[in-house]
Amino acid sequence: MADELKIIDGLWISKTSEGYKIGLTNEAQEDLGSITFATLPKVGQTLKKGDSLIEVEAEKAVSEFSSPIGGTVVAINEAATNEPSLLDDADQTKAWIAILTNVDEAQLNEA
Repeated sequence: MADELKIIDGLWISKTSEGYKIGLTNEAQEDLGSITFATLPKVGQTLKKGDSLIEVEAEKAVSEFSSPIGGTVVAINEAATNEPSLLDDADQTKAWIAILTNVDEAQLNEA
């Protein structure tokens, strides 16, 4: 899976059987420091490219990450809502935020 990751603005995107999984890259994690709070999108929410995907509060910064692609949120990392530090995982594939479906794949190629 790692060789299929596409990196856009501090986020990684990976095509999975469930949809497109989006998460924080290790570089974004380092820039932020320890994450203390995260506001994730809602399941069922439709995002356009550029809409707010996640807001995080961390020791070094409060940041908002825009969705690199548009689509429908079919799953979120529920565990990260209760334990935002999960978004600091050294294995960045575990620092996932949401899974989107109904994605326009052309948007991935525009980035």
